[in-house]
Amino acid sequence: MSVVGIDFGAQSTKIGVARNKGIDIITNETSNRSTPSLVGFGPKSRYLGEAAKTQEISNLKNTISSLKRLAGRTIDDPEVAIEQQFITAPLVDVNGQVGAEVTYRGEKQKFTAVQLIAMYLGKIRDTAGHELRLPVSDVVISCPPWFTDAQRRAMLDASEIANLKLLRLINDNTAIALGYGITKSDLPEGDAKPRRIAFVDIGYSDYTCSIVEFRKGELSVKATTFDRHFGGRNIDKALVDHFGAEFKEKFKVDITTNAKATTRVAAAAEKLKKILSANAQAPISIESLMDDKDVRGMLKREELEELIKPLLERVTAPLEQALAEAKLKPEDIDAIEMVGGCTRVPAIKERVSKFFGKPLSFTLNQDEAIARGCAFSCAILSPVFRVRDFSVHDIVTYPIEFIWEQSPEIPDEDTSLTVFNKGNVMPSTKILTFYRKQPFHLEAQYAKPELLPGKIKPWIGRFSVKGVKADDKDDFMICKLKARLNLHGILNMESGYYVEDVEVEEPEPESKDPDAMDTDQQQQANGSAEKQPKMRKVKKQVRKGDLQLVAGTTAMADTDKVAAAEKENSMYMEDKLVTDTEDKKNELEAYIYELRGKIDDVYSEFASPEEKDKIRDKLEKSEDWLYDDGEDATKAQYVAKMDEIRFVAGPVIQRYQDKIEEERQAAQKAQEEEAARKRAEAEARKKAEEEAKKAAGDSAAPDTEMKDADAEAVKPDSVEEK
Repeated sequence: MSVVGIDFGAQSTKIGVARNKGIDIITNETSNRSTPSLVGFGPKSRYLGEAAKTQEISNLKNTISSLKRLAGRTIDDPEVAIEQQFITAPLVDVNGQVGAEVTYRGEKQKFTAVQLIAMYLGKIRDTAGHELRLPVSDVVISCPPWFTDAQRRAMLDASEIANLKLLRLINDNTAIALGYGITKSDLPEGDAKPRRIAFVDIGYSDYTCSIVEFRKGELSVKATTFDRHFGGRNIDKALVDHFGAEFKEKFKVDITTNAKATTRVAAAAEKLKKILSANAQAPISIESLMDDKDVRGMLKREELEELIKPLLERVTAPLEQALAEAKLKPEDIDAIEMVGGCTRVPAIKERVSKFFGKPLSFTLNQDEAIARGCAFSCAILSPVFRVRDFSVHDIVTYPIEFIWEQSPEIPDEDTSLTVFNKGNVMPSTKILTFYRKQPFHLEAQYAKPELLPGKIKPWIGRFSVKGVKADDKDDFMICKLKARLNLHGILNMESGYYVEDVEVEEPEPESKDPDAMDTDQQQQANGSAEKQPKMRKVKKQVRKGDLQLVAGTTAMADTDKVAAAEKENSMYMEDKLVTDTEDKKNELEAYIYELRGKIDDVYSEFASPEEKDKIRDKLEKSEDWLYDDGEDATKAQYVAKMDEIRFVAGPVIQRYQDKIEEERQAAQKAQEEEAARKRAEAEARKKAEEEAKKAAGDSAAPDTEMKDADAEAVKPDSVEEK
């Protein structure tokens, strides 16, 4: 069984695995440590990860990026319009969810965000499985801390469709903190002041700041703040806008009218941004951008900082908010750990350092810290590995309240209650008590919708409580409902039951009066009988039975999930068939060229002129077919063509192999004879040495005996002298 942690990013994904007594970041099929978070669709199959990146420019309208930022959204959400600026495929409504419309296998098709994420996770599953040579099942996946219940359920559904068992959906910042703390052996213990670390994570699309307290064997998240639209892609966009205007003026090309040109400029801008992080200025040059025109330009770091000045002015806001929520001051922070590709930008580093008034720390791998933390979390939750005990206390991001209809028998009853407040420890369980005479319903929702990202609905779920009725005396049934915010940050009503007030006897608590204690001791000393404890009657609630709960949430219905899983499996098999067909085509092409080269070389002496002509003729006809009618043939046709060539060339190849086998056997026989000769020589040499030793031993024996006798004669005198 494998232990896998997945840092599911907006731009790329990293995979961490627990092995070799540590965490490794594995590489994909192109030996890269990160896989582009892209899904593309073509005329024959899907393109996932690296394959989607390779054909992105030529297939823009059928390639979808920023997958995780579409989870749990609807098409009318204003943040979907923001995402459309970065996604080249058209976003559409699919049964109430946001999705993409693409041309796949020659037909227009629509896929929801959950389906797209499931497709991509399937690719990540296969990448990890290929590297580990084990089937991948148990995983921990990261998500932004600002994800709502609906977004988290979408990730859970996508994992299930991809046939992955999601052990925990962990917040990015919590994964970073876990990876940092679990390897530290010098954390404070007991009542000592905890170590306080600020984790600043600025990635491709968002910015997170977390204040975390560490003690030996545990971490507690004290505050988490974020800016959902602050990252590398915002800097890239500023550069694209700048160079778009410059190219229009200098080279008379308008990239806003050409999606391919815009994408190429964005790719070049990203490279320029990285160069400027280490250099004072950097060039940009793109051949044949539009209308067969080459473009070029130059940018200084100061000019870039001026371009992104509005963005830089927002750097300190999450930091201030995090300290305020944690009730701390900058001087209370022991270290500031910087994570994420965007934290390499000098202007951002300078502002963060200035805010805290101390140097920044880069002890974590900026690109892989989240994946490592996810893998540690998976190892802790999986029975496969034994990991150092380490408790993780995350916090609630948005306050959650329950609302219900007022009971007609209780006119002054409250109809709402905030059960999980912002900053409460998570996971967490709360018991809600209701007095009812008939079945009732309650709903869970976010208490402050204005805090939610975009226009995600604050509604979380509706829970119906069945089997409620008055007792024989027409009194209320006391209903207890167990609400739990689980490891994933998802709210569920775990169970319901009813209780009754029952009068029971229990011993009174012992008196703490010291005089009374003295009296007891005197009585025991005098041998008096033990005093019987006084009893009292108290009312206690005793569980009497379970209540049926019916839940309605934003999660996919089971039937829809099964249908989506079947669809995904069907597309997976189609992709596999296309890949296998392409492999057979390449194998046939390579075999034609290989055999053509060998027929006049290694096989020359084993074939007659007639056989050579026959093989050449077959190869020529097969090649003509391959580049004409065989361009889009089936797997079976390629296999058949290969068999035809092997039938013609088989006798010649067999003669060659027989000769090779004959030479191999002759060489093996010669080696065996040589080995036998060496063994015989060694045995003869050993025998001669043994005979020589024996002869030498026989001649020395009398002297030895004499010496021993002399030694025995001397011993008594020696003892006497002592």
